[in-house]
Amino acid sequence: MLIIGGRLQAVERAKELGLGVVLLQHPDRLVPGQAEAADALILADFTDWEGIRPLIIGAVNTHGIRRVVSVVETGMETVGRINDLFGLKGTSYEVARRFKDKLAMRRRLAELGVEEVGAARVGSGEQLRGFADRHGYPCVLKPVDGTGSRGVRLVSGPGEADAAWEWACGVRGNADLKLARLIPVDAFIVEEYLAGPEYSVETFSFDGRHVVVAITEKLTSGTVETGHAQPARLSPQDEDAVVRHVGDCLDALGLTEGPAHTEVILTAAGPRLVEAHDRVGGGRILDLVKHVHGIDLEQYAVGAPFGLVPDLLDRPAARGAAATRFLGAEPGTVVSVEGVEAVRSRPEVLDVSLAVGVGDRVVPVRDNLDRIGQLIVAGEDTASAVAACAELAAGIRITTRPETGTGTHP
Repeated sequence: MLIIGGRLQAVERAKELGLGVVLLQHPDRLVPGQAEAADALILADFTDWEGIRPLIIGAVNTHGIRRVVSVVETGMETVGRINDLFGLKGTSYEVARRFKDKLAMRRRLAELGVEEVGAARVGSGEQLRGFADRHGYPCVLKPVDGTGSRGVRLVSGPGEADAAWEWACGVRGNADLKLARLIPVDAFIVEEYLAGPEYSVETFSFDGRHVVVAITEKLTSGTVETGHAQPARLSPQDEDAVVRHVGDCLDALGLTEGPAHTEVILTAAGPRLVEAHDRVGGGRILDLVKHVHGIDLEQYAVGAPFGLVPDLLDRPAARGAAATRFLGAEPGTVVSVEGVEAVRSRPEVLDVSLAVGVGDRVVPVRDNLDRIGQLIVAGEDTASAVAACAELAAGIRITTRPETGTGTHP
């Protein structure tokens, strides 16, 4: 099989199942162990279809690749292109693009009568104001094909429209953004604001049958996620409504196999789609699913195409709960980091990861790619896991030296 991008674990799971693996990885995203774990490695920008097309043809002819898989946002359209080129079973480019293009997604759902949320492409502050005049404030400005909350801005009133568009122009084409080559920001859309708690539904599809694996409760600050928890605390009626709506959305978008991560807001009028992705959830939702529900979605992603894992017949029961918080610090230069080992030693802690140390620079959190660390905690139920995660996160102290002085941020 060909695996495009992703973590080392995806390659490891495929090898554990006895599969031969060709890994296509972006040169900037190769992690230790990936080259050794794969049978063959292609280092190339997999978002550049014309550039990698001859490499893919050579790999298919040389290795006899039968299936193509990716679990990362930036690899999904390439998966579709390869499937179309060689007539392989799996998601087509048309379907992959429908998941990637948020305006096309909105239009598809409206055309098929699943839901209708106002959305339009905008190219100026005037067009942004015109949309808001029709649909009301607040509204949400975001890239048409972005991910990870990059370039997303809430516009609360008419006085913010011009400033919001000026900000969007500054984000568009900004090569200084993290992973700008992989996740460029270009065209923008504006959408109606959806009020209510947010959840994501982690599913796996088998020949058009969508099985809910988990529902994730999202913790947010503005448009940026601050944490997750499983299982989500929903009434049976709300849970049924969310599950039905997600199934209808996936049917409409044309997904028939593999993982999906569908974000919804439970509005007063019922569930409404925020975004849907034909891949696993980020922010280590994978690890929450494995701990709480006992399902390894990376193993399923690589094994299900070959029938090497059992089909899920129903939603797996929860075996306890887990929560995660993203660690933060005041912008500036890191002066000290305290409490990590003490927190890591606690029995309820599943993992602590930190991407900065003394001397590193911390920037304001504008999107998910600006996160500097993460804590994952287990609990008997969701409430206790969320509470323990918040308490333990406060015990990790990252002190920085900003321009105005020194601050400590839990």
